[in-house]
Amino acid sequence: MTSSLLSVTDLNVSFDTPDGVVRAVSDVSFTVSAGETLGIVGESGSGKSVTASSILRLNSSTNATTTGSAVLAGTDMLTCSDAEVRARRGSEVAMVFQDPLSALNPYYTVGRQIGEAYQVHHPDASKAEVRERVMDMLTKVGIPHPEQRVDEYPHQFSGGMRQRIVIAIALVNSPKLLIADEPTTALDVTVQAQILDLMLSLQAENKMAIILITHDLGVVAEVAQNVLVMYGGRIVERASVDALFDAPTHPYAWGLLGAVGSLDHNKRGELRTVIGTPPSLITLPPGCSFAPRCEYAHSVGSVCTTTVPMLRNIGHLGSFSACHMSDEQIIQIGSKVRA
Repeated sequence: MTSSLLSVTDLNVSFDTPDGVVRAVSDVSFTVSAGETLGIVGESGSGKSVTASSILRLNSSTNATTTGSAVLAGTDMLTCSDAEVRARRGSEVAMVFQDPLSALNPYYTVGRQIGEAYQVHHPDASKAEVRERVMDMLTKVGIPHPEQRVDEYPHQFSGGMRQRIVIAIALVNSPKLLIADEPTTALDVTVQAQILDLMLSLQAENKMAIILITHDLGVVAEVAQNVLVMYGGRIVERASVDALFDAPTHPYAWGLLGAVGSLDHNKRGELRTVIGTPPSLITLPPGCSFAPRCEYAHSVGSVCTTTVPMLRNIGHLGSFSACHMSDEQIIQIGSKVRA
């Protein structure tokens, strides 16, 4: 069995606000192995980005309370010292954010910004060595004429090129894990495909693990091996990508897939939407947080509104679902939903 590069266990994150306590992440556990791509999907406010930022301990300076563990290559990122966290950011784990323009400093050249990220972990490198590494990274991420563009500023690049620069900054120290938070959302379809292909090629070169946070199930289907579906701060389904698309096991996943539809002309039908709106993370409903939007809750009974469902293995499918329906109901309804 392949050992886990990252093991997150019972992660809970809450924020104190004037309106109350926001329970952003509740009891989240998962693992990621070297070379694996894990997709995390769900609507806005489902806890995807907070889960990711907690691994890098980016919430520690805010009014956040975080419990649980996130063990990366033998080090618990939630309990180790601030110095240890800084030493591992960039060198062992790096993050690519959604908006590359806000992630880059408009006053510094892209070469300086990539070089500074490298020097943080290589303080003894000479200027020539840093310059060589910067040029190498610009070439790897597909920036044309790197010898010229290295001294240009972020505003002189297109959105797709800026995202390539952000990826170069993240990967300049060859981290073991890359967390990509909606890395293609603001890009057109052609550039999206180029960025995803770039990430996969760099992953293959470095045997790097990737956590891909997205709301786009098409992207997950293309690049990930395993997927977490999050809702209301919890994981409601954990499965391989093949299992999720062939035999989803949670009503929320049924709704997400129904909203996407099928590329199979023989199966193509009317798109469905998930009725209702996501819950407030300040006043989560009792029991299953998806129950107010679930068209199947009435068939299960009051347990849906009184007891939080735990993830469990569903029959022979190899998927884990947080639903109070019986295995037989899930398998039967799921097969009809995706038929």
